[in-house]
Amino acid sequence: MQVLDFDTLVIGSGLAGLSAAYHASKYGTVAIITKSQLDTSNSYYAQGGIAAAIDPEDSPELHLHDTMVAGRGLCEEEAVKVLVTEGRQRILELIDMGMKFDQMDGNYVLGLEGGHSKRRILHAGGDATGKEITCFMLQKVKEQNNIRSFEYAAVTELIIKNGQCVGVQAIDFQSGENVIFRSKASILATGGLSRLFSRTTNPHTATGDGIALAYDAGAQLADMEFIQFHPSALFLKNQDAFLISEAVRGEGAWLLNTDGERFMKDIHPLAELAPRDIVAFSIYKQMQKQNSPHIYLSMKHLDAAKTKTRFSTIYNKLKEFGYDMTSDLLPIAPAAHYMVGGIKTDLNGETNIPGLFACGEVASTGVMGANRLASNSLLECLVFGKRASEQAAKRKPNDLTQTVKQPLTNDITNEQAFLETKNDIADLMSQKVGIVRTGQMLRETIEQLEAIGRKIPKTITDYNELKARHIQQICLLIAQSALLREESRGGHIREDFQHESPDFRLHIIQQKNQEPFFIPIKK
Repeated sequence: MQVLDFDTLVIGSGLAGLSAAYHASKYGTVAIITKSQLDTSNSYYAQGGIAAAIDPEDSPELHLHDTMVAGRGLCEEEAVKVLVTEGRQRILELIDMGMKFDQMDGNYVLGLEGGHSKRRILHAGGDATGKEITCFMLQKVKEQNNIRSFEYAAVTELIIKNGQCVGVQAIDFQSGENVIFRSKASILATGGLSRLFSRTTNPHTATGDGIALAYDAGAQLADMEFIQFHPSALFLKNQDAFLISEAVRGEGAWLLNTDGERFMKDIHPLAELAPRDIVAFSIYKQMQKQNSPHIYLSMKHLDAAKTKTRFSTIYNKLKEFGYDMTSDLLPIAPAAHYMVGGIKTDLNGETNIPGLFACGEVASTGVMGANRLASNSLLECLVFGKRASEQAAKRKPNDLTQTVKQPLTNDITNEQAFLETKNDIADLMSQKVGIVRTGQMLRETIEQLEAIGRKIPKTITDYNELKARHIQQICLLIAQSALLREESRGGHIREDFQHESPDFRLHIIQQKNQEPFFIPIKK
C-alpha cells in the first residue's frame, strides 16, 4: 500500500477545507483529499452570502446578539464572539487578497436575511456568492506549491495510534488502490449530511462521511438532532429540491398559502424574515392545514428588472423549470439543508482526539446553537478553517511507523445494494425524522435502522459496505439524539413536546461505546 507523508491533511474541499489548506500551507506541506472534484461542495452552491459587520452602523455586538437569538439558547457565547469579531477580519483580509464582493457607487451592497437586524450580507455575483468565494480560495490554494490535491479519493478510516490521529487511509476511485496518508494533524472539512434525506438542497457528496469517520475513531459528537430545513426550496414532484435563497425574502418576497394569503405577518414581527426555524415550521403547518405538498413564494409585487439582476442565477435556473420568478407563483416546501450539530470541537477546531481537527459544517464549534443564523456558515468556514490550521501547525511530529491496514475493494457490483439501502434510509429520514418529529416516529425509526444495520456485513471489505454502514450509523445517532431531546427548540420540533424547556439548555454528546450524556451551556 502506498504511503505518503504530509505535515497537514485536509479532508474536504469546500470553503472550510480550502481555507484550512491555504493557511496550513504557511507552516508546511498539505494534502487535500476529496471524494469528488475540488469544486464540488455545499459552499460552492451557496446562493445567499456571507454575514459580517462591516457597515459603520453595524457592529460585531449586534451580529453576536442576532446569532444568539437565532440559536435559541444553545449558542456558546465565547465561540460566537470569535465568529463575529474574527469573521470581520477574515472578510477584510479576503478583500485585500483581491476577492470582489458586489458594490454599487463604490459601496458594498449589503443584503438582509432572516434573523438579521441589520443589512450585513455581502454577496458576489449577485446570488453566486458560494461559487465566487470558493473559486477565489481554490485559485489561492492552487498557487501554493506545497499543497497537493487528491481528487476522487475517499477517506475510509482515521488512523489512531496511542490515542492520537496520525493519518488516514483512503481509496483512490480511479486506480482502485488504497493509500495511507501520514501527518502531524488531520483536519476534517467534509461538509454536511443532508443528502441522507430524500428531500434536500445538498449535492450528492453531502452524506456525513467525516462525522462517521470521527465517530468510529472515538471523537465526540454534539447536537446531532439539530438539522436545519431551508424554508424555500422549489417543489417539483419526483425531482430534487432546488434552493431559492433566503436573500429573496430579504429583498421583499412574500410567502403565500394555497389560498393566496400572506400568513407570516400574523406569526412573527419580522414576518418572512423571521429566523429559519420559525419560517420553516410555519410553512409546514400551512401545508398540513391545507393538505398541500407546498405553499407559494411570490415576487410579483417587486421590481422585475431588479429581481433579474440581483438573482440572475436563480432566475435562469427557474426558467429551465418553466417558471418566471418575476411573475409566477413559485411552489416551495422546506428541505433538509444544513447540519447544525456535528463533531464537537474547541475554539481552535480540535476534537477530543489529539491531532484530529474539524471545521465548517462537519464541526460543532458552539456558534450555531439550535438554529443557524442565515449566512453565518461561510463565515464559520473562514474563521475556524484558519484557527484549525494554525493550531494543527503547533503539533509535534508523531510516531509515523507503518500500521498495516486492511485494504478495501470498490466493487461496482455492490453499488446497487448500497443505493437501495441509501434510498430506503433517506425516505425513512424524510418521513419520520423530518421537520416535525414525535417520540413514536423516532422509536420506529430506530427499530428500522437497527434492522437495516443487521443486514450490513460486520466485517467490512468493500467501500460500498462502508458507505452503507456509515449512513445507517449516522441516521441512528440523529434519531437517538432527537428522541432524547424532549422539547421543541430551534430546528428540532417535537409534536409531543411542543415547548422549549429550560431543563434542556444542554448539548447532547454521543461517543462510540458510551451512553449519550449532557453538557450544560457555559455561563
